[in-house]
Amino acid sequence: MDLNKIFMKNATPTKVGGQAILEGLMMRGSRALAIAVRQPDGAVHLTVEPLKPAGGWKKWPIIRGIVSFVSSLVLGTRILMYSADVLEGCETPEGGPVYEDDKLTLWMNEKFGKEKANAIMMYFSVVLAILLTVGVFIVLPTGVMNLLKGAGVRSAFLLNLIEGILRICMFVVYVSAISRMPEIRRTFMYHGAEHKTIHCYENGLELTPSNAQQFYTLHPRCGTSFLMFVMVISLLVFSLLGWPNLAARIASRLLLIPVIAGLSYELLQFTGRHDGKCVRALSMPGILLQKLTTKEPTDDMVEVAIIAVKAVLPSHEDPSVPVEYWVGRVMPDGTYVKDEEETAKYVEERKKAEK
Repeated sequence: MDLNKIFMKNATPTKVGGQAILEGLMMRGSRALAIAVRQPDGAVHLTVEPLKPAGGWKKWPIIRGIVSFVSSLVLGTRILMYSADVLEGCETPEGGPVYEDDKLTLWMNEKFGKEKANAIMMYFSVVLAILLTVGVFIVLPTGVMNLLKGAGVRSAFLLNLIEGILRICMFVVYVSAISRMPEIRRTFMYHGAEHKTIHCYENGLELTPSNAQQFYTLHPRCGTSFLMFVMVISLLVFSLLGWPNLAARIASRLLLIPVIAGLSYELLQFTGRHDGKCVRALSMPGILLQKLTTKEPTDDMVEVAIIAVKAVLPSHEDPSVPVEYWVGRVMPDGTYVKDEEETAKYVEERKKAEK
């Protein structure tokens, strides 16, 4: 692994970034968000929507990290569900469905209507993800440490240190396990396509699959690195809190999660804008974890990433460029075809959701 191909001196860091979803990517710039999903016929379903800029207290250091963490969780879940909706009804070349709703989803659609059912499932998914994360990666490790204390370990610092290392090991094992699932592996390939495309743009090259494919799938400003920063910083912070009873430990960890997320965000931004031995050392745990969460993409995956990036760049680079809702398809020959009916429907859904 050549670190000079990750921390590139001639690259111009950008705030354009995204998220891998089902058979595609979401990319966001400073003023627009684009969702690109590859469909079985080779066309790319593209959706573009304007973003409201964060202002006031939401831009304060530390606070902006907390806001970004929460909004990314909610937005990421919404976009993931939207990509499933895009693929719903599509058929594979073999004639089978690309994506089918499960029995619970079908029941909820019938009971509440698809729009309301999607909203319920989105918020339920976010709450469930938070509860599972708290339970598995916070409550479980600190509870396990009680066994060590009962076995004779008395040092509060050592108990906190072992707890933090256990948490990191559990997360790495979890990511490694799910990366073996075919659907997750394809999502990680799109994650790699996202990073290659961002590298290509930041190095001033024309956005083509051949240009992007020459770069690593690893990037210093990745959400995976953010998660690693969260776990490492939590290890350090929790080590300073002593070793109170189990309830107090769980409460202190839950209360400090927003602060740790804010600090991790600031550290990620700093390491993404700078280079040097210290920065590289701080970034290495996240970079190594990315070797699990990114895979080498195919050229057609990189094409999807390029389409998504190109959709947000005009308004990102020039504040005077207006951003309008756009829903349609990018055909295999590169032709953009807007679907006026789908665009109007999407605008209506977004307005309702904002209320």
